[in-house]
Amino acid sequence: MAFILIIASLVFLWIVSLCKVLLLPRIPFGNHFTHNNGRAFRKRNALLVIAHPDDESMFFTPTINFLTSKGHNVQILCLSIGDADGKGNIRKQELFQACVALKVPMQQVKIVNHPDLQDGFGKVWSHNLLAKIIEEEITRCCIDMIITFDSHGVSGHCNHRDVHYGVCKLLHDTLQRDIEVWELVSTNILRKYSGPVDIWLSIFLAMLHTNGTMQCLVNEHSRRALLQWPNIQASGCGSASFL
Repeated sequence: MAFILIIASLVFLWIVSLCKVLLLPRIPFGNHFTHNNGRAFRKRNALLVIAHPDDESMFFTPTINFLTSKGHNVQILCLSIGDADGKGNIRKQELFQACVALKVPMQQVKIVNHPDLQDGFGKVWSHNLLAKIIEEEITRCCIDMIITFDSHGVSGHCNHRDVHYGVCKLLHDTLQRDIEVWELVSTNILRKYSGPVDIWLSIFLAMLHTNGTMQCLVNEHSRRALLQWPNIQASGCGSASFL
């Protein structure tokens, strides 16, 4: 009997959490993330820096949807074609298709195919080279916000981590402008596969950072993401922290 009650409680919690994810976008959220440290609202030019085609869908869908729904300008810089299995050209097209679903214009998506930035575990990417490429894109697109991976890279992929350190190299050594950098917070395996239940912990952790350096962003178009599968994945929520 006790076991049945536990299972029923978990199912109830999962359903309530799913409803929370679906309804939360109606509530004002993430103000610090786009209001430039409390100042008046202005349109941001955000650059999403990723390692492979599909990173935008697997990890950053809530962030992209949040920004585009608020009228911000999103640029995507993908630093490889994801050719580890010889399917780079296919993955490039899938990235463009996903960006159509995510309402990011194709002319605002750049994919790099540099010989020293090839997809694969064990492939070491030069942080100096990454910083140079990212800086060029920032200058070209007048970027004032960067969004990328944290030091764990969400999935632990070495290319994701190198992108993080490339941004850090740019931020700490060469960048001479007023720009915000946000990173996607990696979670442990229990949180990663807890589905919508994780929304409660994500909200709580964001609330602990009263200075706005951590934000919980919810996919404002969860239903649309489900309908557009497999073009994009139906990510529920994610936490971004200020780097």
